[in-house]
Amino acid sequence: MKAKVEITGKITVLTGMHIGGSEAFSAIGAIDSPVIRDLFSGHPMIPGSSLKGKLRTLLAETHNDREKNPGNRIELDAPEIKRLFGYSNADGEKQKVHKSRLIFTDMVAENTDELREYGINFPTEVKYENTINRLTGVAMPRQIERVIRGTVFPLRIVYNVEKEEEMTADFQLLREGFELLRYDYLGGHGSRGYGRVQVSELKAEVCVGDVEDQILTTCNQILKEGLI
Repeated sequence: MKAKVEITGKITVLTGMHIGGSEAFSAIGAIDSPVIRDLFSGHPMIPGSSLKGKLRTLLAETHNDREKNPGNRIELDAPEIKRLFGYSNADGEKQKVHKSRLIFTDMVAENTDELREYGINFPTEVKYENTINRLTGVAMPRQIERVIRGTVFPLRIVYNVEKEEEMTADFQLLREGFELLRYDYLGGHGSRGYGRVQVSELKAEVCVGDVEDQILTTCNQILKEGLI
């Protein structure tokens, strides 16, 4: 039986973060670009797909051979990235599908009660910005909603163990992705200062099946290297 390892931790927002939600049916004067929210609670969320896509993109920039893959095509990613994140590729008339070893979960802000103690009833803010048309010089103001600094999201990833002997290499690659994210951004408008985050308290535990204790211990040590 194949095993599953659950990786948990926290993502803390260091600068206002914008991951966009639906702009449909906005009233006059409403926010132009709202953040995505969990419909049940109304709290902001980070889709698992956003985190997975960002980590894969950052790792591809580091590991891919630009001569062999100048267009950054997923099916031409470095072997270690494809092994961990999966890919699909049309090969003639046959469709090859390689499942991801990582299952990412959507993350909903979890420290809203703590923020209320500081008088913050909802963990978002509205930032007013202007886009200048360089040809006409006309300013086009807009309102962008951001998740505020200090908001915490619970991180949860499930790693499917296919080969125990490849676990440490996979965890090293995942840890590298988190390190790269630390010096990049999550969401949109990162070049303007948005979306800096901190990943912390990473821990791996077997949730299904069995994994050799020494391998799991090594994987936990890998996750903690360079992180708080």
